[in-house]
Amino acid sequence: MRPERQHQIWRSEAGSRLWLSGLVAAMEHAERPEVRRQPVAPAILLELRAQLALTALYQSFQISTLRH
Repeated sequence: MRPERQHQIWRSEAGSRLWLSGLVAAMEHAERPEVRRQPVAPAILLELRAQLALTALYQSFQISTLRH
């Protein structure tokens, strides 16, 4: 999904709940011992870093918009 589309989804309450539900499900999966023992592929780490950067960028954009 394109980042612009993700931002539109997050603006709604239902989108925020959907995103949070996905995050919780991913964290619950990742906490399982058999999953934690497996190495993480470098490509997944790159995607994760990119996603976290987008999220931080979006939040700072919203904050700066509210100040002006």
